[in-house]
Amino acid sequence: MAKRSGVLEFAVLGLLHESPMHGYELRKRLNILLGSLRVFSYGSLYPCLKELVARGWLVEDRAAEPQHGAKAAPALGGSAAASRRSKIVYRLTPEGEERFQQLLSDAGPSAWEDENFGVHFAFFGRTDAAIRLRILEGRRSRLEERLDLFRQSVTRTRERLDRYTLEAQRHGLESVEREVRWLNELIQTEHDQQVGPPAT
Repeated sequence: MAKRSGVLEFAVLGLLHESPMHGYELRKRLNILLGSLRVFSYGSLYPCLKELVARGWLVEDRAAEPQHGAKAAPALGGSAAASRRSKIVYRLTPEGEERFQQLLSDAGPSAWEDENFGVHFAFFGRTDAAIRLRILEGRRSRLEERLDLFRQSVTRTRERLDRYTLEAQRHGLESVEREVRWLNELIQTEHDQQVGPPAT
């Protein structure tokens, strides 16, 4: 799958790991889960669901449900079935569960990137502690490299840039510095939890 599709695949499998849901509910949950980290359009959700079904990682359960505002009684000359529509509920298969666990255990460089890190972090509650730590440390390393590049760029170009461009660079630099501080705190907490409280 393409990089962005891979992010969406992981998010969808993770949410359906919690419980089956229909597409509309899944859309809302993805929006809440990923927030500003959302990197997909809603138009890409349904093709992703179709692909996951084709791969055997999801199944579709069709449950009839009254249309919004419609009564269960049949319309004149119609039947009750005609006044109902089918709502597809997506459910994880055992193979989908296995695929989610594979994605959850990926602690390599792709998990440190901007798009992937947000999804991994959203599922940290279900991630092994050692993997969480590797991802956090990898993310910090990636951002420290970015900080070095930012600082070099500002030093080289300061004289040639207008004040608005300089402000944009400063804002970017401060954002990365804030995230590095946040990661340092998370990493320290992970270390403390793994070591445990000191003996009394």
